Amino acid sequence: MTSEKAIFTAETFRFFRELKRNNSKAWMDENRHRYKAHVVEPLRRLLDALTPRAQQLHPGFSLSGRTGENLSRINRDIRFANDKTPYYTHMYLYLRCDETLGRPGGQLYVGISAEGATVGLRIYRESRESAMACLCLPRAMENLSWLAAQRKKLTRKYDCYWYSTEKGKWTKRPGWPRDAKECKKTKGWIVRKRFPASTTLRSSFPLEVEKIFRELFPLYCFSSLQQWKP
Repeated sequence: MTSEKAIFTAETFRFFRELKRNNSKAWMDENRHRYKAHVVEPLRRLLDALTPRAQQLHPGFSLSGRTGENLSRINRDIRFANDKTPYYTHMYLYLRCDETLGRPGGQLYVGISAEGATVGLRIYRESRESAMACLCLPRAMENLSWLAAQRKKLTRKYDCYWYSTEKGKWTKRPGWPRDAKECKKTKGWIVRKRFPASTTLRSSFPLEVEKIFRELFPLYCFSSLQQWKP
């Protein structure tokens, strides 16, 4: 799976730095060719590189390469943006299985921004029908010992945090939920590893992503898929 040539280049991170300083439609219209060449196309190549391993992990992973299924959108909904800037200054590649496409579920993801990359698992309780509400949290409360074993193994390697709401505001908490009481309060859960841009620029970066996806796949199954066994 290694490539002789790095998938991302310094131009990827230069684009995001400049977008931060010039977050406007006029600037994006002038630089859309850079966005496509140095952000979208590299993310598609990364997906191509990851596809064989993803298919081995689970044949149900959606691998179309389409926006909304494997790539995030860079356009923001400014109705929910405090500063009203029209574009995100990051992009995501994510894997999720076909069975979760109809409702919010967990994602194995790679995020690219001006600072570098993050790779990991994320899941949010976006509605009562979400995988987190229907699968993840009920399982967590019934399998606390399994969850504790995973926590012991993974928190030494990964940056882990979760969210609850306090007086209507999301509150970030370190680690991950430890007991039934905390599970009931959980609104979001992230297990990830950060990489500086210098590491992301290496030809071996897809191997780093592959390794993380493999390590976190059991947690993805636990949090998002109907079929799971401890």
